[in-house]
Amino acid sequence: MKSQQPTIGGLLRSLRARNQWTLKQMSEHSGIPLSTLSKIEHDRLSLSYDKLFQLSQRLGLSMSELFAETAVPATRAVTARRSLGRMRDATRVTGKNYDAYYLCTELRRKRMIPSVTHIRAHSLKAFGPLVRNQGEEFVYVLEGTVELHTEFYDVAVLQAGEGSYIDANMGHAYVLGDGCAAASVLAVCAAGDDEDLLATLLAHQDEG
Repeated sequence: MKSQQPTIGGLLRSLRARNQWTLKQMSEHSGIPLSTLSKIEHDRLSLSYDKLFQLSQRLGLSMSELFAETAVPATRAVTARRSLGRMRDATRVTGKNYDAYYLCTELRRKRMIPSVTHIRAHSLKAFGPLVRNQGEEFVYVLEGTVELHTEFYDVAVLQAGEGSYIDANMGHAYVLGDGCAAASVLAVCAAGDDEDLLATLLAHQDEG
């Protein structure tokens, strides 16, 4: 049975996982541009021995230590983090379109941004331009009726007990449904590698 040979991409992925670095952090530590690093990790580019030697020096590792990383399975560290999301402790941000209560804000570097949001805009015209942010998001209607507007799909009407999961890079907007005076949703935005997702969401509020 043929064994799988380690690749430079696998080496860097293992090293990054071991240090719990994002691609951006790995780029900063290694001196390799972010786009180039992504291609290397996906085995679309490689590095010469000279470049690997320079990399080991940047990271303060010997070549043997650098290559040894591929032989050690990367283990996911248990952070044991926990945060209780209570409305009384939430950070409230009010804008023209949304009145959002961000939960568990004391946790830094979250992969998800949870919030309870009250929809304020009564129409897409009142909402303004569609918004975009990195990652994906899930919205579940707690009360009322909500219209989901996106740039690639027809309008979806969501009632209480219904939700949507979307690519947040796609232009989107949530507005009150026809004849609905108030609506609230539970929103969970997945940050991925975007460490500034919360700042982006807050900026959208400011724009409102």
